[in-house]
This record gives sequence, C-alpha cells and structure tokens, in this order.
Amino acid sequence: MSGGCRLPAGTDIIVVLKMIHAELLSRLCHARDLLRDLEDEPVSVSAVARASGLTRFHFIRLFKAVFGETPHQYRSRAQVEKAKHLLILTELSITDVCMAVGYSSLGSFSSLFSRRVGMSPSEFQRRYRPASARERQLPASLIPGCLSLMATISDKEHFSRSQPVDEADKV
Repeated sequence: MSGGCRLPAGTDIIVVLKMIHAELLSRLCHARDLLRDLEDEPVSVSAVARASGLTRFHFIRLFKAVFGETPHQYRSRAQVEKAKHLLILTELSITDVCMAVGYSSLGSFSSLFSRRVGMSPSEFQRRYRPASARERQLPASLIPGCLSLMATISDKEHFSRSQPVDEADKV
C-alpha cells in the first residue's frame, strides 16, 4: 500500500479505530488503491469486495463510512482527476483520454467530467493546456497541498497571503 491510509478531512481517527479493526482498515485502504488504479482494466466493486474478504454490500457500507463516499463515487472522482492531468500534460485527444481513464463512451465521460469540473473536457483542455509542450505543467490548483509543501518552492512564491488568486487557475 503506497503512502499508508489517509482518511477524509474531518474524520475522527479515534472513532474510526473504535469502530473498525486495524487489519480491516488496512484491507479497505488496499481496496481503495485497487479502485484508483486505472492502468489496467478497472476491477469491479464486487471483485474488490471479494478481495477484501467482505460481501459487496458490507464493503460498500464500510467504504462509505471510512472514506466518506461510495466506491463508485471514489472511482469516478479518481477517473476525473486522472483525466484532468492527461488533458493538460499530454497530446492525447479527448477520446483517447476517455479511453485511458476507463470509459468506452465519450458521451458518458464528457457528461461526468462536465458535472464534476463545471466545464467540458475540451473547454478544460483549451483553458489549461499551453500551446507549447515545454510549458506544460499542472496549475497550482491541481497539485495537492502536501506536495506543494514538500517541494523546494520558496514561501514567498506560493504561500504569500498578499498574492492575488488567478481565477483561471481555479478548477
């Protein structure tokens, strides 16, 4: 399991640990990693539940209680996040991005992306992908805060309260 198990913000770890055995929590974290893995064929929620040693319905209930969203919601969010990165950082067409994140229908992918992001994949790509491949990098709003803190970026450049927020960088 890479990086350990992180719970949603606001989750009281003491309450979760009293409710759930540490070994079961570890299995749920591993299951979350399986759901997020989009490199190969995505596995079904039922298969992930079986791999976790739980029935499908019990797995879904526990997953939602621990992570704050259902396995399906989590996978959809992971697919959209990966799609954002691919749309900005690669030369892939929107159809290729759709396939790369596990969708076989461009309409379903575009609809989900639009609902989650507030704009179509093509609009997102036009707005955030620079014309030059050398300039391609993720906008600060798409980089998790923990990674920004670990980077060697000076405090003045990225954490100053006096800097205005560029509305185009908000996603």
